[in-house]
Amino acid sequence: IEDETQVSRATQGEQDNYEMHVRAANIVRAGESLMKLVSDLKQFLILNDFPSVNEAINQRNQQLRSLQEECDKKLIALRDEISIDLYELEEEYYSSSYSLCDSNDLPLCEAYWRQDFATLSPESLSMPLAAAAAEQSVATSQSSTPSHPHVNGHGAGPAEHS
Repeated sequence: IEDETQVSRATQGEQDNYEMHVRAANIVRAGESLMKLVSDLKQFLILNDFPSVNEAINQRNQQLRSLQEECDKKLIALRDEISIDLYELEEEYYSSSYSLCDSNDLPLCEAYWRQDFATLSPESLSMPLAAAAAEQSVATSQSSTPSHPHVNGHGAGPAEHS
């Protein structure tokens, strides 16, 4: 037995079908909205997670500082080796018969080290022991220092190095 209503059975079926489509679309839209909200929360957390960002920055700073210290140590060692070699080469040159220098001229490395000794305290120098001993023996063997401002005739005096 059918109840008589204001709408027919076919019309009621169409209305139910339409209502299901609207509710399904609302559920899909709500799901998409939730997914966008989760994505925004993840992005906010990644971009605004200050403790982890600061930790990453601090770790990178430590890595770069250790690299800088390592490079500084290598450069100091290289400078020391080059100064020893330069000292030996100049000593050989000035003791050879090809030397055209004046007897009052200082070798470049001696002028450099004398300038360092004049401006720096002995504790702050990082000169190797061999070069320090060689400088000490050269300094004691020479009785006077030159009074002219040029070194080896190149016009490089202590005022130009400062």
